[in-house]
Amino acid sequence: MPIELASVRAMYKPWGVSDLQPWSSIDGTGDAVGELWFERADNNAPIPALLLKLLFTSAPLSIQVHPDDTFARAMGMPNGKSEAWYIISAEPGAQIGVGLNRRITPQELRAAITNGSIVDLVQWRPVAKGDVIFIPAGTIHALGAGIVLAEIQQRSDTTFRLFDYGRARELHIDNGVAVADVFPLRPSRHPTRLTLERTVLVASQHFVIERLELPEGSSWALLADSETWILALDGHAAIGLAALSIGQAIFVGGDRASIEVGANGLTALVAYPASAPIGPLLHRLSGRSTRPVQAVTADLTELTGLAEAHA
Repeated sequence: MPIELASVRAMYKPWGVSDLQPWSSIDGTGDAVGELWFERADNNAPIPALLLKLLFTSAPLSIQVHPDDTFARAMGMPNGKSEAWYIISAEPGAQIGVGLNRRITPQELRAAITNGSIVDLVQWRPVAKGDVIFIPAGTIHALGAGIVLAEIQQRSDTTFRLFDYGRARELHIDNGVAVADVFPLRPSRHPTRLTLERTVLVASQHFVIERLELPEGSSWALLADSETWILALDGHAAIGLAALSIGQAIFVGGDRASIEVGANGLTALVAYPASAPIGPLLHRLSGRSTRPVQAVTADLTELTGLAEAHA
């Protein structure tokens, strides 16, 4: 079972930033860094099902949409792209756009892309630290300036740009209109607390995201059924023989891994491919359970409907 400190690949974007502290020491002064991709350390390892990123915005991203599995496979790609955002920080007034503010026809969408009025059709909303946004494939969406976020997604880089604020980049109007949902997005479920340490943020058809809050000096066993990504938001810990601190990610290839939490505790995002939370994901190695098993089971039963609600 591999336990790897993930390698990091910088992606340079016109809307990126020059200073990535405290999340990375990479210097974006010459070319602005918009994304950090976390990759398997072993280049010969099987390709993971999920892709974990950090995004940094100094200007608005394009208004865009991603295909679902059916459309992507019809184009010869292995899968589509549903994704979720966890807002790490947001400047005052920072906004995101998710879905449309009213139902329109595909013909109206095409016209709005052509004349630029799509900006006014997007449902914009302010964001703050800790917000969670699930974006099913087919949802028109955009990021504003002044945001740092973690993105967890199906592993695909297929993006159809619909509007790019005058930047000289290619648009993908035909494919974008073909895959876009032309109506407002249904509200997502609120995060659900399973135990004092585990909060389920997203449970979708393709992946589950949890936030872990582990107290200082505690010891745990992570019981991963499949690939599991752990991104440190605060504090530090040792997972197996790999040290994890803020802005770093660890890949666990299934089975059991030990977690030894440092003096400042650990707050982390955990993501894995599944359609419902894994009940025994986290087991405390010392001390009593922090919540009755019956209560946890009830929460997990309730969460099994999340994938259908997000489909």
